[in-house]
Amino acid sequence: MSYVKPSDLITTMIDAGESKVFMSTRDTVIRAAMAGALLSLAAAFAVTVSVTTGIPLAGAILFPVGFILLYLLGYDLLTGVFVLTPLALLDKRPGVTVRGVLRNWGLVFVGNFIGAFTVALLMAVVVTYGFALPPNEVGVAIGHIGEGRTLGYAEHGAAGMLTLFVRGMLCNWMVSIGVAGAMIAKDVPGKVIVMWMPIMLFFFMGFEHSIVNMFLFPSGLLLGGQFTILDYLVWNEIPTVLGNLVGGLLFTALPLYVTHARTKAPSNALGNFELPAGEDVARTEPGIRH
Repeated sequence: MSYVKPSDLITTMIDAGESKVFMSTRDTVIRAAMAGALLSLAAAFAVTVSVTTGIPLAGAILFPVGFILLYLLGYDLLTGVFVLTPLALLDKRPGVTVRGVLRNWGLVFVGNFIGAFTVALLMAVVVTYGFALPPNEVGVAIGHIGEGRTLGYAEHGAAGMLTLFVRGMLCNWMVSIGVAGAMIAKDVPGKVIVMWMPIMLFFFMGFEHSIVNMFLFPSGLLLGGQFTILDYLVWNEIPTVLGNLVGGLLFTALPLYVTHARTKAPSNALGNFELPAGEDVARTEPGIRH
């Protein structure tokens, strides 16, 4: 596996963030919609595996296939652009503004929801034979997930809201490492391995991912889950989005940027060595930037 050093990785991440800010509306929405759809299908797959085998770990092990496919195809999740586009803003890339970053986030959110909701509708048809029958065991399980992750938090009030927010933070810590993993390896097997590990971890640990929830909760409502749209928004989606944003920035973007972006050599890197008159530092010591 060809490995990209962190000092080069952060530059690649900044470049990616810059390109996403300037991407056209059409391309941004289409790529986001496909990302939401693929991740949702993977979530449905993971739930199906967990229910049919009775082994939740099996579903978690297989869930990352959706994340891997969407990133290999160049599609975008909100959790990913939460990390990449602010890096371009921090790096003061020409033309990158707060408004441009917010525009990108808004478009990706809309696209992700379109894709996730489309798959929710399609899966609801599958597990009910076109709404002709009650949901099968997978559909029932999805409905219960929606109840537990809305009303379950609401029962605990402020403590439940704090738990939800922290689970959102921890989720995007792992997911954003997966995003970086797509860039830290140069070959496909390497990318797959590095992306697989943190995504499997977040899914099995029950952390909250805003785009996965865009599939699970509308699916739950379609399949008879005993919660409301307001429950979903207040007691899951909104706090999860905020937690995903904070976690990705705090645990991945900022540490990488502060410690690796435009790192300068220590002032005593040349020791007592004196350059000949007129000698260029960059030419004499190619590993040192000034």
